[in-house]
Amino acid sequence: MTRPLRIGNASGFYGDRFDALREMLTGGPLDVLTGDYLAELTMLILGRSRLKDPARGYATTFLRQLEEGLGLAHERGVKVVTNAGGLNPAGLADAVRELADRTGVPVRVAHVEGDSRPVPDGYLTANAYLGGGGIAACLRAGADIVVTGRVTDAALVTGPAAAHFGWAPDAHDALAGAVVAGHVLECGTQATGGNYAFFGDHDVRRPGFPLAEIHEDGSSVITKHDGTGGVVDTGTVTAQLLYETGGARYAGPDVTARLDTVRLTQDGPDRVRISGVRGEAPPPTLKVGLNRLGGWRNEVVFVLTGLDIEAKARLVKDQFSDALDRAGSKPAEVRWELARTDRTDAATEETASALLRLVVRDPDAEAVGRAVSGAAVELALGSYPGFHVTAPPGKGAPYGVFEAAYVPAGEVKHVAVLPDGTREAVPAAGAFREPDEVEAPALPEPLPAGPTRTAPLGRIAGARSGDKGGDANVGVWVRDDDAWRWLAHELTVARFQELLPETAGLTVVRHVLPHLRALNFTVHGLLGEGVAAQARFDPQAKAVGEWLRSRHVPVPVRLLDRPEVHA
Repeated sequence: MTRPLRIGNASGFYGDRFDALREMLTGGPLDVLTGDYLAELTMLILGRSRLKDPARGYATTFLRQLEEGLGLAHERGVKVVTNAGGLNPAGLADAVRELADRTGVPVRVAHVEGDSRPVPDGYLTANAYLGGGGIAACLRAGADIVVTGRVTDAALVTGPAAAHFGWAPDAHDALAGAVVAGHVLECGTQATGGNYAFFGDHDVRRPGFPLAEIHEDGSSVITKHDGTGGVVDTGTVTAQLLYETGGARYAGPDVTARLDTVRLTQDGPDRVRISGVRGEAPPPTLKVGLNRLGGWRNEVVFVLTGLDIEAKARLVKDQFSDALDRAGSKPAEVRWELARTDRTDAATEETASALLRLVVRDPDAEAVGRAVSGAAVELALGSYPGFHVTAPPGKGAPYGVFEAAYVPAGEVKHVAVLPDGTREAVPAAGAFREPDEVEAPALPEPLPAGPTRTAPLGRIAGARSGDKGGDANVGVWVRDDDAWRWLAHELTVARFQELLPETAGLTVVRHVLPHLRALNFTVHGLLGEGVAAQARFDPQAKAVGEWLRSRHVPVPVRLLDRPEVHA
């Protein structure tokens, strides 16, 4: 039997902890170190970077991290696999070779191409989400460093695992296990206690980055280097499994992983075993991410202090509307949000203040520029008492829009460019299956009727939320069977929309994952045109789950009056 493969992660996004690459290389044994730098918003950022300099379009942070990590990786025999190539994987691969020549480190560099698609008129980028086949080909050819463009986040794990174990494309269960492990690793310290609902239970001031011990059958153990901060337990792994996923079928270019088959077991301190994962053939199409500039936006935040907050807000809105009418240049979209952060009889000025946020958007830069900033500034001495803003109004900035399209997998020319320059075509999966919805699983028996007490949902349940284009997903889970018997019946779609009124007019779909004691809600359209469009103040829906946890519901007393529940 082939020995397990130890894969670590050193980046969850473009801008993650800079010294993580060194920490992972020096913290303990590894076979492969991955770095995930790409997100929907990142591709837009790289697209604008490439407009300024066609030789760029990749994550320059990775190159700077590698300056101190390349020698360490070589000494320890660690392969490095990263999607930091962004829109220009060949360019980053060349830059890595130049770095290796300059530092005298003899490494073999390969890269993966084929994700770049014809860019439609009016768009900046168009990239297909590739699987791990190209990465596997590069590693089989002896590459030490593999640079990719837009691959799925999990491909950074499925590729090395397939190369190490020799999995064929139809090894669906093994590949699905690697996809699940890859999804846990991809967001870095979110798997080790970062952004965790029950953060007060552990010391998560500086969580270490995660790693997975992948086994030949696709099962894995999620852990971290000894001595690093944070925690790995079934809760932190569950939270990350629910992050930015949806139903039971998690479809990707390598395989469709069945999240309803995942079993998590605490395997010792900071060790969680993932087993039982089943896989199915991938869908016949690949997702293509499209980014374009959607127009221009501007923002002004007015500070309202003390008494008569609502009246002050009405006054400034009326004045601002009148000023725009007089200027004859009202933006296409004008949105106001009043955040009542103020407190009665407050001891500090800041806690006596509310924030009135104005966001304007328009296809024309002029419509959100001087007319808006001028109208705000001119109110300074003639509006509500205590008038001031959080920052001087600017001239506006462009905003982006992310859209998803789908193309037949066979149309995408996935290519591994090996260390010797040979170009190896990577075929699409040999069999496909449309990932239709699974039959809804049976719910557990409800808890027997008994006394309840009103309490925040978060006293019982954890949550994690995030974005997928214009949709938000909110995963909610509990830590024992009795709580699951209650949650599965209590948190229906109707109750969810009642607790989160912003979702009431939107389509909300509930997915039930009994083995994880979890519900995953997809809220369609909550984020408008996506994170880059900044349609709401939390444009990536990062805190929607915490908002949900803060809402009060009648909770069975038997669930609240337990030692592990902190009131």
